[in-house]
Amino acid sequence: MDLLGAAILRAGNREQETTFSYQQSAAHPSSPRPLPDFLSHPVFHPIIGYHFQVMKLPSIKEAFSTPWQRTLYIMFFAQLMTAVGFSSIFPFLPLYVEDLGSTTNLSIELLAGLVFSVQAFTMMIASPIWGSLADRYGRKLMVIRSLFGGAAILLLMAFVRSAEELILLRAIQGIITGTLAATNALVASAAPRNRTGYAMGILQVGLGTGIALGPIIGGVVADAYGYGPVFYITAALLFLAGVLVLIGVREEFVPSETKIGRKNFITEWREMLGAPGVRVTYGMRFMTQLGRMMLIPMIPLYVQILMIEQSGVNTFTGLVIGAGSATTTLSAIYLARLGDRIGHRRIVIVSVFAAAVLYFPQGLVAEGWQLLLLFAIVGIAMGGIIPGVSALLSGFTAHGMEGAVYGFDNSVRAAARSVAPLIGSAVALWFGLRWTFAATGFVFILAGLLALWRLPQPDDIAEVPLPETQTRHW
Repeated sequence: MDLLGAAILRAGNREQETTFSYQQSAAHPSSPRPLPDFLSHPVFHPIIGYHFQVMKLPSIKEAFSTPWQRTLYIMFFAQLMTAVGFSSIFPFLPLYVEDLGSTTNLSIELLAGLVFSVQAFTMMIASPIWGSLADRYGRKLMVIRSLFGGAAILLLMAFVRSAEELILLRAIQGIITGTLAATNALVASAAPRNRTGYAMGILQVGLGTGIALGPIIGGVVADAYGYGPVFYITAALLFLAGVLVLIGVREEFVPSETKIGRKNFITEWREMLGAPGVRVTYGMRFMTQLGRMMLIPMIPLYVQILMIEQSGVNTFTGLVIGAGSATTTLSAIYLARLGDRIGHRRIVIVSVFAAAVLYFPQGLVAEGWQLLLLFAIVGIAMGGIIPGVSALLSGFTAHGMEGAVYGFDNSVRAAARSVAPLIGSAVALWFGLRWTFAATGFVFILAGLLALWRLPQPDDIAEVPLPETQTRHW
């Protein structure tokens, strides 16, 4: 964790060269540390569009001296804990459903599918509403609501007596939680616009690290002590994250009475979706999330085909998914910072097409190590897509609408999660398992073409108006 923290602090405090009107609010006097020589070679300049500059390694005190950075780093650790908690229950949920049994004589296969899809469906409906409420009553309040509410629901899951009760609680979880949207909105409202990419990259580091570690922790605990203790641990992690945000993040939110009086949710969403580039960006989010989630149910089955020794299938499947999450985590912070300098549109488009090219050969591999290598490499491209799309949404919309923007973003993600496994399964059933990777590649190609055709250039966007709400981060 110390090494990860050092990497975050180094990346977050490089000297800026930018034409944006926002400026770094605090200087960090320290000795410059040059980047590797090969990155400064002139051959890279026409590709990335700028000359690499020095980076500074501040002390922890200096790093937390700026209010928005303090908020960001606290939310990073909260994101890390919640990601570990939520992802730790994923590996065994179908097995937990089988262990609980049904009181309505429904098939275990159907119930196992519902336990995943019902949470995504209810989150898709609730997220935009919570996001709009965040713009009216404060983003910190929404983060605390999602963390403490999630902790209570997950604790109750340890005591259910049937699969139907578990599915009911999963539906309530989708309504109450939405921690990702709440966290993104809080950080986006605090960070300067020219540092949004870096801020979203930091959050992606916490998310990716947690997703990589959570399934391992959850699987080990479930094998050793049963399913109940995993829910206890997850609830405890969410509760601790809530306490951290409650104590560590200070936000004085002053809503505009005129905004509350004149605009309802529908009017606000229509205004947000009418901004140039927003609908295209949401379309890209849906397509890239759809492509990624189409593969998740298929990977264990694919690994079974590739491996001779079947006893190691679960371990190798976790290794493949963990490798992809790890490379996404490592690349997200750098590519997000690069996007702050040269434009997130360029980073997202290149990353989407790179991912598309890398997905096609995964359906042609003959051995497990080949799939592992390609999945790890495609994770690098995902590190440019996930925070880059979040940064584009921030750039295309007005200050004061962060809650609505990222609440709707979370709804789009949930919509993709609810249909992607069904599409992936249909492709595998009709054309074969290997064609699922080709289908994913085609989805990413369509997303890249959409961005080239309709995603506005930064110079084409008029200056975003000032907010009607104020948020002070002390």
